[in-house]
Amino acid sequence: MTSIIDIYTAESDGKPMQPHERIEVVSGGLAGDRYLTGTGHYAPYDVCEVTFISAAAIDTISDRYGIDLTDGRHRRNIVLDGHNLRELLEVTFQLGNATFRGTRPRPPCAHVERVAGEDGLARAMSEGRGGICADVIEPGTIAVGDRLSIVEKDPRTVGQSIVDRLKDDTNESG
Repeated sequence: MTSIIDIYTAESDGKPMQPHERIEVVSGGLAGDRYLTGTGHYAPYDVCEVTFISAAAIDTISDRYGIDLTDGRHRRNIVLDGHNLRELLEVTFQLGNATFRGTRPRPPCAHVERVAGEDGLARAMSEGRGGICADVIEPGTIAVGDRLSIVEKDPRTVGQSIVDRLKDDTNESG
């Protein structure tokens, strides 16, 4: 069963990610997060309301590249265990009493490497390990330990999502 392992926000560009046991999900993102407040590095050009990364991706990065990201230096908001995140693209899902819709993969960038102070991090987060973006559909509260449930798959786009995933021939675990 997929559940939340960690929750992180940063108040502005370059500030360290701060862990939370629980947080309010509001229209547009997570309360206090840099992209909700418009102070993120890519705001307003390439904003994900909420970002997700899998625990398996973090483990693979540690094993293959020797980079420990368990402190949030991956710069993603929510760490989930037990799920291939690409399967959440074009899918509406719930965590706690908040509802999200997976929108697109979140590729790594050189900025995450600079902020983390970790050479090779962008490369380590490539090949499907960078996570995904999601929009907030219904605000609510989420907490570490909350389980994910699928609300709805869009039949108009789920087929294309599968084709794209197979084309990439990647998965979150490496």
